[in-house]
Amino acid sequence: MSSIESIDEILLNHQPALPSSRLSLIEQAMTRIVIGLGIILLLGLVFQNEMVWDDGLRPIIWEPVEADAGEQGDAGYTPQNTAIYTFGLLASVVVFQALFRTLNLPVNDKMMYALIAWVCLAPILRVLEDADFFPSSIDWLLISPIIHLHLAAWLFGIGIMSYFVGKRWDDVEGDFGELNLRIRLVPILCFALLAMWALLFRPGYHAHDMGVIWIIAGLIIGFASLIFTMHNTREWDSVSRGLLSFAVGACFVGLGHWAQLASTPWLQESGRMPNDIVLWPALVVLGIPALVCYALYRIGKDDAHQLKLSGFEAGVLPEGVSIKAWEAEEKVVSKHPIELLSNKALLASPLVLAMVFGQLCDGFATMVGIDYFDYSEKHPLSDAVIQYGGSISDSIGWDVEGAWLFALVKAALVALITYIFIEMRVEKRQSHLRMLIVLAVLIVGLAPGLRDIGRLMLGV
Repeated sequence: MSSIESIDEILLNHQPALPSSRLSLIEQAMTRIVIGLGIILLLGLVFQNEMVWDDGLRPIIWEPVEADAGEQGDAGYTPQNTAIYTFGLLASVVVFQALFRTLNLPVNDKMMYALIAWVCLAPILRVLEDADFFPSSIDWLLISPIIHLHLAAWLFGIGIMSYFVGKRWDDVEGDFGELNLRIRLVPILCFALLAMWALLFRPGYHAHDMGVIWIIAGLIIGFASLIFTMHNTREWDSVSRGLLSFAVGACFVGLGHWAQLASTPWLQESGRMPNDIVLWPALVVLGIPALVCYALYRIGKDDAHQLKLSGFEAGVLPEGVSIKAWEAEEKVVSKHPIELLSNKALLASPLVLAMVFGQLCDGFATMVGIDYFDYSEKHPLSDAVIQYGGSISDSIGWDVEGAWLFALVKAALVALITYIFIEMRVEKRQSHLRMLIVLAVLIVGLAPGLRDIGRLMLGV
């Protein structure tokens, strides 16, 4: 009997993990809280609209969105709406991971790549909103946090269409199944991308005196990249490849508009024109995190490859094994491939690499933007760190703001999170939770970091 079989036999003597189809007590409670709050909010808006909306949510949630979308832009966050957004994000992670698990949606590196592409799409659109490209009738759709809800609706739509198309053809082997999948899914994705362009981008053309060469180039590259991505993800499941293909195409369409802004700047609502294009911030904001991630990948790639060959996933326990059983047999499982290889293997996983890159990107973008380009911070907690850094700069006679301290705090924080992440083991049923936690970290790290670097480069 092999070592792994011996370990599995010992673990079978313990109580098995809760089946993936069942909700834990925490998941049940959070789902009921979300549903209950939704019902209370709906009843309040219907029967006590003045108290709930006019005197409650409107000044906390909606008025900052209106101010952010207006001429002044960049309305700051408050402790109240920050608390609401934080709770909403955490509750969404718990509820949706349970839903995705019960629906048996894919949770692997391929899905992570697809979700990263969607996170990148948000700042691409947000920078165009910062540049006042979108008309006032729809620009509120591109303001945080609504932009993430808005893109989530697109994501769910694309995912559902990809699921139902792939449900029929994913299991059909050979060229016949692949051909039928492409014939059905590619036109749907192209039509959806065309619909996004028509609904979001096209209305802005009439509001600005601008060229179209780079816009046309972006559209061509966008649709071509959608088809190219579908063609080169043959071994993927249909949901992951559909989400990735659409997001990649949409990103290139948006980047075409970035290039048009750089080529033929348009007058913003505030009456100012974008500054000259500056490229050096990208070397700092994107280059340093990329080097760190490359180093981490080099450290973990061999262990990741060995763990994949053994048939296990880094940090994820075998099916049916509980965390309690794994910890109780600590000496026995120390010889299991999951325990031997996971720590380094996770350093090469897109989960960790995306999280590290996003947080470092946000930290360096904030530092460069505030210390060297006179931008300001919107979040009260981050601003407190920056102000404290500024006081340190003043005390040592350093003629910069204090965002350098924010970058250092971000770096220390991501190092701590990475350490906890690679040491952590999760049950098979918790794989969706782990992925959505990383997605939430990307939304508050990678998305604002890429937005900041876009604004810095384009002078918005």
